[in-house]
Amino acid sequence: MKTDTTGTKQRERAVVCLSGGMDSCVTAAMAAREYDTYGIHFSYGQRTETREFESARAVAHELGMREMMNLRIDIFRRIGGSALTDTAIDVPRSATDAPLDGSPAHGIPVTYVPFRNAHFLSAAVSWAEVIGAKKVFIGAVEQDSSGYPDCRPAYYEAFNKLIETGTKEGDIRIVTPLIAMKKADIIRAGLELKAPFHVTWSCYSSDVAACGVCDSCTLRLRAFSQAGFTDPIPYKVAR
Repeated sequence: MKTDTTGTKQRERAVVCLSGGMDSCVTAAMAAREYDTYGIHFSYGQRTETREFESARAVAHELGMREMMNLRIDIFRRIGGSALTDTAIDVPRSATDAPLDGSPAHGIPVTYVPFRNAHFLSAAVSWAEVIGAKKVFIGAVEQDSSGYPDCRPAYYEAFNKLIETGTKEGDIRIVTPLIAMKKADIIRAGLELKAPFHVTWSCYSSDVAACGVCDSCTLRLRAFSQAGFTDPIPYKVAR
């Protein structure tokens, strides 16, 4: 915590990557305990782009963020290769008992957006440099997840090395407070922090009522069930 010229204590700043989903919501709630937070959201041509932005903006409002920036990125829609950005690729249904751990036996799902988080983090670090923030929070989760390669601890360790050599001061750090947590524990932590789950959105394919059958919905429903709570958002199909 810093002190200004009048002797008033000021909290340090942090940038939070805010997707609108439950993981980034809990991450933002954690960051808000210690920092003045600045949310950054990316509209990149995903199927539920509008709903995700509405949710991210609502989370920022509920948590009292200082500022909320929305950046539009067209490259993922143009490149394709992911069911989230290419309408020619169907969003798959998840098996009820699917492990969803991205293990070699199951492979990386078609909802993976190639190297997406590198673009997000680059923009977030750029903004952090401008506003004097030393932390960039992102809600990456390795366990109980779809197994995306850019959600692994080694990825963020490498990115922090890149920041050390590629920024002016080299002292900005990517923070991933949820990366080793189980989804049910993330729900419990969020409830303790009064994270606004009711305004979040996780569905890959629908922006009116969550489909309830894609990987993201399955992970979310399973987590709420294991935590012993009811998910507050609407579903077409609840399992």
